[in-house]
Amino acid sequence: MDHRGTIPGGAINFFKGNYYVKIRTYSKKDKTLQSAQTLAQQVANMLPGDASMPQALSEFPSRGKKLNDETYINESVLGHNFLNNAFKANYESGSDKFSIFILEKSSQKEVIQTVNAYLEALKMDGTDEDNGKMILNDGYNETIFLSWKGNRIVLISGLLADQSDVADRYTSEILK
Repeated sequence: MDHRGTIPGGAINFFKGNYYVKIRTYSKKDKTLQSAQTLAQQVANMLPGDASMPQALSEFPSRGKKLNDETYINESVLGHNFLNNAFKANYESGSDKFSIFILEKSSQKEVIQTVNAYLEALKMDGTDEDNGKMILNDGYNETIFLSWKGNRIVLISGLLADQSDVADRYTSEILK
């Protein structure tokens, strides 16, 4: 197990192969905390693969990123059942608080299908562009900056529509 995944306060989160493991205790007792650490090590030893972080996590720009606040969302990103398998990082820049989501797909075709599903859900015309960016008004999620290129989609939530310069700066670092 990689100790970079240990979080103080009784939570142990780590990657091993294709698995993301979370072990949590609310106890403050040393014996319980040690047992959680032992359990985490045993689980890590049973799982195949290495303990390296997924590549997508290294793609998040470091400027303004909250430390150890990355998450993986298996399904229904932003409440949409067609947006799945995303890594999310939270950011703070001055008074701005926003989130960046990276979705990796198996092909460019799948990226375009996902983008079109999103556009259709918002009653917008689809696209056949291999890469692009849009500012969307997504109901409960308000303004969403959507960008895609290759086999990757980037979503940014929490910024205002007139902050496209901020969104573009972060998106361009991810979608080089």
